Amino acid sequence: MTGREILHKMKVKAGFGSSSSDTGKGKSKLSGTHITHGFHLVKGKSNHAMEDYVVAKFKKVHDSELGLFAIFDGHLGHDVADYLQSHLFENILHEPAFWTETENAIRKAYQETDSKILEKAVDLGRGGSTAVTAILINGEKLVVANVGDSRAVICKKGVAKQLSIDHEPSKERQSIEKKGGFVSKFPGDVSRVDGRLAVARAFGDRSLKMHLSSDPDVVVEMIEPDTECLILASDGLWKVMSNQEAVDSIRDIKDAQSAAMHLTEEALSRKSKDDISCIVVSFH
Repeated sequence: MTGREILHKMKVKAGFGSSSSDTGKGKSKLSGTHITHGFHLVKGKSNHAMEDYVVAKFKKVHDSELGLFAIFDGHLGHDVADYLQSHLFENILHEPAFWTETENAIRKAYQETDSKILEKAVDLGRGGSTAVTAILINGEKLVVANVGDSRAVICKKGVAKQLSIDHEPSKERQSIEKKGGFVSKFPGDVSRVDGRLAVARAFGDRSLKMHLSSDPDVVVEMIEPDTECLILASDGLWKVMSNQEAVDSIRDIKDAQSAAMHLTEEALSRKSKDDISCIVVSFH
């Protein structure tokens, strides 16, 4: 086994994932809770290497347990997404205000991480990545942040609720044009920043950064007794499934890993050609 293969296996075991097909699971150690998670990734039909990365793990920090979940969807190479997998949560948790002003700390960490990525452009390349992150604090408080079009959806009483915002160029045209950029859309295509990138916010993308934002939208959601599950997934899933369809398709699947696998397989059956990565957190 090569050193690269050993490192890959260590990442999967630690709750990180990316390859042609990765899968994993875990559970909370909080007494009195039955919170579990599972993830599954499948490479799309493109010729380039897999560009999605996942973080899914529970971590004890001081006297608290944090559930750390994230989807990083790279473009024009996977190096930025890989960097985010290794550094974004670390940067968030190192913010002095994380425990007192969590939302502001996450916003600051997102922006500072993007600055570090731009500084390392020689090593990380010209590509970028979207991100959706979810931090579950003691099984009670969920803080979701995102830039780009990966998505977080929560299910309560069988009803899907989108917690993240899809940062589509057409929706942020005014902001992009104020920065000197433009939004174009050719027949049969999606709207793009400067005719190139299909999201209005992202990490990296040094050549477009003057016209892009890395400011995340942040939302807090309390976990109630009627909360059933949380789904995080890249746009490879959401291009072919609605929020409610995704929730409906896994409500009867008790195992979170099986649920994540089912969603990726369903997306493939619906002819999704993009990389597909999915995390399911079950609160049953």
